[in-house]
Amino acid sequence: MAQTEPVQNPASGPDPEGPLRGIAAGPGAAVAPVARMADPPALPAQEPVVDDPAAEEGAALAALDEVGAELDTRAADVEGEAAAVLSTLALMARDPDLRRQIGELARGGRPAAWAVHTACGRYQELLLAAGGYLAERAADLADIRDRAVAVLLGLPMPGLPDPGHPYVLVARDLAPADTVRLDPAKVKAIVTRLGGPTSHTVILARSLGLPAVVGCSGAEHLVDGATVAVDGDAGTVEVDPDAEIVERIQGRAERRRILLAESGGPGRTADGVPIALLLNAGEGDSDEAGAHDSEGIGLLRTEFLFLDRAEPPTVAEQTEAYTRLFRAFAGRVVTVRTLDAGSDKPLEFAPTGEEANPALGVRGFRTSKLHPRLLTDQLTAISAAEHAAAADGASARVRVMAPMVSTPAEAGEFAELARSAGITEAGVMVEVPAAALLADRLLRRVDFVSIGTNDLAQYTMGADRTLESLPELLDPWQPSLLHLLAKVGRAGETLGRPVGVCGEAAADPLLAVVLVGLGATSLSMASPALPAVRYVLSRHSHAECRRLAELALAADDPERARKVVREAAHPEALRL
Repeated sequence: MAQTEPVQNPASGPDPEGPLRGIAAGPGAAVAPVARMADPPALPAQEPVVDDPAAEEGAALAALDEVGAELDTRAADVEGEAAAVLSTLALMARDPDLRRQIGELARGGRPAAWAVHTACGRYQELLLAAGGYLAERAADLADIRDRAVAVLLGLPMPGLPDPGHPYVLVARDLAPADTVRLDPAKVKAIVTRLGGPTSHTVILARSLGLPAVVGCSGAEHLVDGATVAVDGDAGTVEVDPDAEIVERIQGRAERRRILLAESGGPGRTADGVPIALLLNAGEGDSDEAGAHDSEGIGLLRTEFLFLDRAEPPTVAEQTEAYTRLFRAFAGRVVTVRTLDAGSDKPLEFAPTGEEANPALGVRGFRTSKLHPRLLTDQLTAISAAEHAAAADGASARVRVMAPMVSTPAEAGEFAELARSAGITEAGVMVEVPAAALLADRLLRRVDFVSIGTNDLAQYTMGADRTLESLPELLDPWQPSLLHLLAKVGRAGETLGRPVGVCGEAAADPLLAVVLVGLGATSLSMASPALPAVRYVLSRHSHAECRRLAELALAADDPERARKVVREAAHPEALRL
């Protein structure tokens, strides 16, 4: 089943007298010719008659195994976000329920390729109906389907174009497995017809530092070789731009390259107020991650240790992985998010039961109610790793935080568990409005909080993160979302507790300044975003950050908030 086309809306529709418009997904700008992704492999018009259903079942499952193995191989060659995404895809290719459905179709007389295509389509419908995180994975499942069908039909695997010159990659949608293979020396920007602000494609594009516009109405009409100017900050695509636009975009790109090359060191406002600039990190080479010019890790995703397993990792296995990372970040902070799993990210060894809406169900810290040993073992391993690294004189400053905490009682319960395990700094994530509204009470129970803006936006606006038709509601510049962030920031300032932001919002340089004005003391993001955030922050005093935040809070909509802040920002900050 193909992913449904987004409903047209004024915010993202094409303007016949202006540029194409979509969702601003990756900062920066570029001008280059279009190169389109090839269409996915199609089934032949005539479905063949099956003589040996068992052989068809075996072939279908073998194709899924081959796809999973290929994704695992690619995951081993990359780090951070890319490795985590590919590992998740490999896990989807091995999903027992998907394989069961394929087997039933094959045994019922469907050829292997048709069984895979049909079962994946049915599974996509279930994911889209579930909403939330699961619906976001529907596009990922389409990639698995296309790869398995290509294997079964002996067709070329879906892949990237290679026109022999730098280009803007245009696609209906872009699979994560292809996104991680992008070479920024060849691909200057990404434009997709589908995609939302928190899709895997967007996250990976930002991790590569590529300008990107997704959910772009009209992208399907862009032809190979046509020159386009892509503005990943404004979310626009100008077709056949005139010489003035080309010169402006190219000049801006060169200024950005020079300015960011000179940006380094700790995060500071213009008057010297420290704002820790941290990494969002997952699976990967810990030494390579430690080499980035950051002050540590603001969000360490630990799911990679638990995925694709029949049994949970032992305390010893976890201790070894954490110890390597703590040594790589010696002298810097590492904030470990405990396992964020549940019905929206199911684990074979931690069932949570059937749920009508997994996004509102048992996930994150709530999972520990059903499987308490998962959390206690993880906290034991983190503490042991910190002590092992410290014994060598090379440990990070380790903090832990629990995801999906809603009440002060939950915050206090987690803090007690962490401290009982020997971990001195315990915090929680603010991802639901209930936690933001009682932030002062949460902060009396824990040492810090970190705001996950992606989930907080979804739950605040009542808008599914997967709906391309509602991108404006998920815009992190939404004043209602900013008011919740301000409430958390004020609570942190009153109680003298750190408040971090680790959602995608922190990677927007201008919004980062607003977040600091709202009370954020640290910002966590993908590594390519660090230099731009560091540069823009250094051009504003802390008082100016507060003034810009007040302007954003007073706006009625995200477009107005973005406009008034840009107009009032320091001119040097706009040179990017």
